[in-house]
Amino acid sequence: MFREPAAPLSHWRLDPAWTFLNHGSYGATPRLLMARQQALRDLMEEQPVAFMFRHLEPLLDRSRNALAALISASPDDLALLANATTAVATVVASLHLRAGDELLTTSHVYNACRNILQQAADRAGARLVIAEVPFPITSATEVASALLHAVTDRTRFVLLDHITSATGLRFPVESLTAPLESRGIRVMIDGAHAPLSTPLSVATLGASYYTGNCHKWLCAPKGAAFLWVAPALQDTVRPLVVSHGANSPRTDKSRFHLAFDWTGTADATAQLCLPEAIAFMGSLHPDGVNGLMARNRALLLAGRDHLCDRLGLAPAAPDSMLTSMATFVVPDRLTARYTAEALYDELTLRHRIELPIMSLGEGRPMLFRISAQAYNCIGDYERLANCLAALSAA
Repeated sequence: MFREPAAPLSHWRLDPAWTFLNHGSYGATPRLLMARQQALRDLMEEQPVAFMFRHLEPLLDRSRNALAALISASPDDLALLANATTAVATVVASLHLRAGDELLTTSHVYNACRNILQQAADRAGARLVIAEVPFPITSATEVASALLHAVTDRTRFVLLDHITSATGLRFPVESLTAPLESRGIRVMIDGAHAPLSTPLSVATLGASYYTGNCHKWLCAPKGAAFLWVAPALQDTVRPLVVSHGANSPRTDKSRFHLAFDWTGTADATAQLCLPEAIAFMGSLHPDGVNGLMARNRALLLAGRDHLCDRLGLAPAAPDSMLTSMATFVVPDRLTARYTAEALYDELTLRHRIELPIMSLGEGRPMLFRISAQAYNCIGDYERLANCLAALSAA
């Protein structure tokens, strides 16, 4: 089982000399989508004015419609952006914070987003509260307990990861959103890793805002992401760069789209490749994108189990909290010999195995994380396990 990948590595430009187990960080763009992006760039440069004036809007609408169908949302509620971090910054900048307000997130938050929250709190005289979620973790109820116990009558905004970056955990966002929003607390779900890693129905989650990257598991070119805003709040959210859409007299488009679709001259071709990205990834499995997600998750669990058995590790999270990534605590016998930087160098420079090695903060255990994408097979995790076992025994 899983001896062969779902799709040949040759579909991607990844170097076959490497064992690539870090799709989660930056994704990887298939050759077909790179060619599609280049064709769009060629079209843009053949007549830049015509492209910006005549082609760009219909192509953005085409991408928005395809994405909306994938994530079960209305295209009216979607803005296309470069990345999820920009989306978080956009929403936080649109909040009207006051001195004494509290912004809440968890200890698993993506560091860039934590910095956005901290800066906003500092400017307003507000306070950033971090709910400590344990890792390793035994149940999703530990997430709910930590988060809801950190809520006070001053909490105004919660940033909640759908799938955490460092630890690869799928947080129980479906059960957390309603109790927060019912108290008048605006919730934003950071789904940077969610599209094509877990089935999505964005409009039914009950959050005020949702963002996701399309250049990770969906494999679109770098610079493709989206921001979903609940219809009642779209008049309150504006892009970080205010441009012509702010006072456009047009009535054929919503102010939301007029504002976000044009924030200055930029290369939007990554976002314009979304229909082809969805179609390509769906073609890699007989059951389409849902089949591919299920296959990748099953491979991830098989790889996780093999590493645990080979290295004598306990799973750091229950199966129910995993999708396409899993994180492990580095064995003591390796942490006694290596720093995170030295172990990363050993794996990458000497063994050509790519995966992240990190911690959740000073004094926390050293971690490593694996990913599972269509080009991976069980042999990739066997190679990693053999390498780590040999390093432990050396």
